[in-house]
Amino acid sequence: MKDVLQRVPQRWRILAGVTVAIALAITFAPGHRGWFDVGVYWGAINYWIHEEGSIYDYVRVASTYGYTYPPFAALCMLPMAIVPWHGAIAINFMMSAAASAFLLYVLLEPTFRRMGWDSERDRAFAAAVVVLMFATFGPVRDTFSFGQINLLLMALVYLDLLLAMRGHRFAGAGIGLAAAIKLTPGIFIIYLLVTGRWRMAGVASATTAGATLLAAVAMPDASRAYFTELLWETSRVGNLDYVSNQSVMGMVARLAPSTPSRTLWVALVGAILLIWARKVRSVDMRTGFALTGVVACLISPVTWVHHLVWVIPAMILITDRALPLASIDRPARRTMRMMMFSYFMLSVGIVWAFMHWYQGPLGFLGSNMYVLISLALLFLVPSAVPAPVPVPAQLALPEYPGSFFYPDAPPARVAHAATQIRLASSAGVGDRLSA
Repeated sequence: MKDVLQRVPQRWRILAGVTVAIALAITFAPGHRGWFDVGVYWGAINYWIHEEGSIYDYVRVASTYGYTYPPFAALCMLPMAIVPWHGAIAINFMMSAAASAFLLYVLLEPTFRRMGWDSERDRAFAAAVVVLMFATFGPVRDTFSFGQINLLLMALVYLDLLLAMRGHRFAGAGIGLAAAIKLTPGIFIIYLLVTGRWRMAGVASATTAGATLLAAVAMPDASRAYFTELLWETSRVGNLDYVSNQSVMGMVARLAPSTPSRTLWVALVGAILLIWARKVRSVDMRTGFALTGVVACLISPVTWVHHLVWVIPAMILITDRALPLASIDRPARRTMRMMMFSYFMLSVGIVWAFMHWYQGPLGFLGSNMYVLISLALLFLVPSAVPAPVPVPAQLALPEYPGSFFYPDAPPARVAHAATQIRLASSAGVGDRLSA
């Protein structure tokens, strides 16, 4: 047995140990949500189908929470009417896992390719590290533990990114479906309009309209009630000042829980939208999607902690831009420290320590930590895509970079790469590369 373990590369042994420790921590630490949200979905669908009640009248037992999504989402969840409670949990878990795998592929494949991780060995290890970090991330854990649909909606949105990059005529349909299931992804339609992607915006808008009309035909009374009354009742979702609401509205509500200032909220949201609209016009589509996910969390009246999976693309993008220069570039090091701090804070659930403590500077910072991190991400995402810069042959970096992912790389090659980057920087090339 000892000989077998010794044949396993050290990095895999370290990763296995860390994985076991984190799995035990997730299993036994507090914070399990009991699949509460999928319980609401399952209960509401069964109440509607089998008890012939209105889906919006359903309230989960021993709670004040009911069904809050648009009627089209109920049509998508109809299969829950023919499966038992534990079957609904299993289906939700498997669909979220599949969506996670798709998202990680879309978000990280460009990084893997750029870093030169072409061998199966290197890609497998890099993917294992990423999956471990993803599973440890607080909003992801909550999404699975609540039985939420955040990752499924993200997968629909990022499917459109792939389709758009390939020039597919149905690009936009995923965003349209996501917006018909839940209103928050509708900001991606606004993104398409702001950036002049008219065809894609048209497909998305038509898809949302068609799905909503289908639901109106199938559920006329529920559709009328939702769009004329229930949509505007934010109290049905929960208290705005609850610490889990990590949106700008939540921050404003915690400043004055009894009388939150709508004027201040509108002013802050307006400023955020102006900054966002200016930035997304100057970036590529991948960066634009990442920025839009962050802004969706900021401007929505209610952004529960599990909704913050939408900031993952921005965190990956910022890390991807900063990591290659972190060893020699001070701003890149600062950025990496900020990303490590953000990841840690979002993973340990720091805001829950301030559930009843909003007052004073420390209370404000702690209870609004994730709002402030989202604001930082909005500014940290590069506002322009660096254009390719011709680097003289004598400054070209070796293709074999050497790192934790390449433990056998000769140290001289690594030192040589760093020296070349410094030479490029002193010649004025490095500054352009990191612009």
